[in-house]
Amino acid sequence: MRAVLLTGHGGPEKLEYREDVPIPEPDRGEVLIEVGAAGINNTDIWTREGAYGAEDDPDKVQGWRREPLEFPRIQGADIAGRIVAVGNGVSEGRIDERVVVDNALYVGDEMELLDCGIVGSERDGGYAEYVTVPAENAHAVHSGLSDAELATFPTSYITSLRMLNRVRIAEGETILVTGASGGVGTGLVQLAKLRGAYVIAQVGSGKEEQARRIGADAVVRRDAMDLTAEVKEAADGRPVDVVADVVGGPAFAKLLNVLRPMGRYVAAGAIAGPVVSLDLRTLYLKQLELIGSTMGTHEEFAELVNHISSGQLEPLLAKTYPLSQVRQAHEDFKAKSFFGKLALIPSE
Repeated sequence: MRAVLLTGHGGPEKLEYREDVPIPEPDRGEVLIEVGAAGINNTDIWTREGAYGAEDDPDKVQGWRREPLEFPRIQGADIAGRIVAVGNGVSEGRIDERVVVDNALYVGDEMELLDCGIVGSERDGGYAEYVTVPAENAHAVHSGLSDAELATFPTSYITSLRMLNRVRIAEGETILVTGASGGVGTGLVQLAKLRGAYVIAQVGSGKEEQARRIGADAVVRRDAMDLTAEVKEAADGRPVDVVADVVGGPAFAKLLNVLRPMGRYVAAGAIAGPVVSLDLRTLYLKQLELIGSTMGTHEEFAELVNHISSGQLEPLLAKTYPLSQVRQAHEDFKAKSFFGKLALIPSE
């Protein structure tokens, strides 16, 4: 089959396109999926780069669980396709079922999520024509969306949904979403609007109208000279209850400044830099909550699939690529000149 092998940590040159990779066979309790599309997300990029660091060394090169990965590895956490075979213990009635994949690899309760593996990291993923996953991770989806459109949802939107759950966003509250033109950001905008929040989206120049089109009530610029003033104007007299941040970097302190006293900040990414400065006086004098969030539980993924099947979420597919152009796709992803998500189509 066609597949892309990650041969080690590093740049796009570590991605090797092949056409002679054996088709995997489903083990007991697994299904074999013919991949219709595989979305690209920041987890793919950081896994390739080994950018997750260690608690005592933020520059250490290693994978998602802050431990070494096994190579070669087929990446791709965002998978949409059809089940074409099943392993022992799985009903043959699932063959030909259209599915999206929950990429969190754990069994048990929510605490197990904290040490979970990820499809495309701890086991092979969707940068291939076929992939095997545990049967319970393959969720049937009933939708008129294309596979490429479905593949825009899994990682980004489950991350967004869990962020909102963790930060307890409520109807009528005001939320500032950073990186609102990317996968997680667009998920945050749409899901927060479904919950009745007033959404302020922070985006790069030229992406303002697109953010409004998907539901943002107001927009502020990523390069704002005075972020506090722009957010205050965008909030139109409302206190900012929540900041949902996937950017991090130098703006971190300013984001805390825009929050009301006893406001909540939640982070699930750091594309502008993972090491930030914190004035503890801002934290304790305003009595702020700082919340970390990552991935999502199996129950939350089922909730996401319900949103997709009911047509409540708009897919934001910016561009597709054949597998053979995976290096270009990764480079385009890092350039951030698009709005929404990119996806690979294995059957060229």
